[in-house]
Amino acid sequence: MTLHADPSLLSETEARILAHITEEAWLGLATELIGIGQPAAENPLDPDLPGAQEEAIALHVAGQLEVLGFEVARPTKTPGRPNVIGTWQGRKGGPVLIVNDHLDTYPAGDPAAWTSTDFQPFKATRDGDRLYGRGTSDTRGNVAAILLALRAIRAEGLEFPTTLKAVFTSDEERHGTDGAIYLLDELGLTADYEITVEPTAWTGADGTWGIDIGVANAGNCLVEVTTKGVKTHLWRPDTGVNAIVKLADLIRHLQTLQFAHQPPRLYGGTPPSVAVVRIRGGLPGELQFTPDTATAILAIVGLVPGQTAESVLADIDSAIGELKRADNAFEAEARLLPGSLFVAATEELSAEAEPARTLAAAYRRLLGKEPRFYRKNAYNDTIRFAHKGINAVTFGPGEDGWPPVNEYIHISKAVAATKVLALAILDILRKG
Repeated sequence: MTLHADPSLLSETEARILAHITEEAWLGLATELIGIGQPAAENPLDPDLPGAQEEAIALHVAGQLEVLGFEVARPTKTPGRPNVIGTWQGRKGGPVLIVNDHLDTYPAGDPAAWTSTDFQPFKATRDGDRLYGRGTSDTRGNVAAILLALRAIRAEGLEFPTTLKAVFTSDEERHGTDGAIYLLDELGLTADYEITVEPTAWTGADGTWGIDIGVANAGNCLVEVTTKGVKTHLWRPDTGVNAIVKLADLIRHLQTLQFAHQPPRLYGGTPPSVAVVRIRGGLPGELQFTPDTATAILAIVGLVPGQTAESVLADIDSAIGELKRADNAFEAEARLLPGSLFVAATEELSAEAEPARTLAAAYRRLLGKEPRFYRKNAYNDTIRFAHKGINAVTFGPGEDGWPPVNEYIHISKAVAATKVLALAILDILRKG
């Protein structure tokens, strides 16, 4: 897929704006942002761990916006974790568009595994059309797309009726307590339209590719299940009930669990499913005994509209009940993992509603192809905006998949997405 070269598709202003968006310009920004790294990083599946430290990247992004003439604020709930809001004020009383991404990254893990970056996770390294490094796809490469799109539009010296807010959040990887939730619930941030520039790109087996528009998001939650048994000496397992064995039975049963709620027919996505992320059983110093309790943490992903914490636990309790009826010795209980957040799914935004309509129109004009609309099966800040009744979509050049190491983004997709984003932002700003 290539960008259209037909100048009749673009006005002179649009052509000048897009001319600012080059591979060299995007690479320069992305390399800067990735190289800043992150002193610490959290994992959303470990709510007991300390949070990230986004201050360095926040100051850098804030400086970029100030250079562009934005009015910049850094609202902060937790020290070391600032958010960044850059405002380009439009006509008083006019609509507001938010363009959003987050500042934190996933943990880099063992540097020895980063073979594509000379064992330096935050060293942006090019190999052909791929740029490697932690944060390339999720999501410093997407932040670069936003900044470059805004730089290109601002270079024209235009004024618009619509107010633009560039919102960069902390704490997204842990579902936004210090970031989007804080800004929306505690500070009252709001808008008419919102675009989160997060991974929605894909590559087909035949080499074709595209960048989808996420008009809805699946939800997720963490559930802790505990099985109970009867402790016994390992020489006489026949005299007890091994809780780990019972936990294995439960996990196997939950792998085929059919939740009562299923995806809606439009942009439905995949059905809700269960992923096992941690198991523990037995006590230190008691290796000679079989354990009487065993616990697993389950990630319930792909939640659909209508599912609640209560309904998810009810479905799991139903599965536990089936095992109890088949095995008198089976005993288990389930609860939401303490300290974690239940993230409800969002309803689909119509493809004809803003900003989906204008984003799709820009995609067609530049790529000559219809974009696909879908329900994104992962968390991002789009969810928090949608929960507040804001028309919110996701669109960005990164790809779902998020390799644990050797993370990468396709440079060609990043440049294409930046041009589509710039054209869509421009169209929304001038509509008023």
